[in-house]
Amino acid sequence: MSDTLDTLENITYDELNQGDTATFTRSLTEKELVLFAAVSGDYNPVHLDQDYAAGSMFGERIAHGMWSGSLISAALATVMPGPGTVYLEQSLAFKRPVKLDDTLTVNLTVLSKEPKNRVIFQCDVINQNNQKVVTGEAKVIAPSEKVKLYKPTLPKISIDGYD
Repeated sequence: MSDTLDTLENITYDELNQGDTATFTRSLTEKELVLFAAVSGDYNPVHLDQDYAAGSMFGERIAHGMWSGSLISAALATVMPGPGTVYLEQSLAFKRPVKLDDTLTVNLTVLSKEPKNRVIFQCDVINQNNQKVVTGEAKVIAPSEKVKLYKPTLPKISIDGYD
């Protein structure tokens, strides 16, 4: 499965099998970094201030760790299992920084199915250089009913100075 279609179709609990995989890919732009800071309230200067970040252990600005985590959420909600999924738990280990213009791919793998439609996923996020940036596991309640929907049209968001 991939995230390239104009529709969202879920994979029900009964359709999921151990070892099933799916991907979701997104690139980090300056605009998205600033928007994530504004929406989350995380104004850590290592994300937003080039001079400050230059003196940090990273030597440059980096993405919020939870931006990568939010991509896992997006993959679970829109790709596998997809619409109707209920997120229960997530463990995350941040392995390396994500930088502006990095392209991240979330790789989901079904590890196990549990009673009451619970599914455990291995969640690995890699950058464009095939380097692992985040790893973890997620537990969700997979949908029991099949749905297929058009992706919603979202409003254009502008940020002063970033259009």
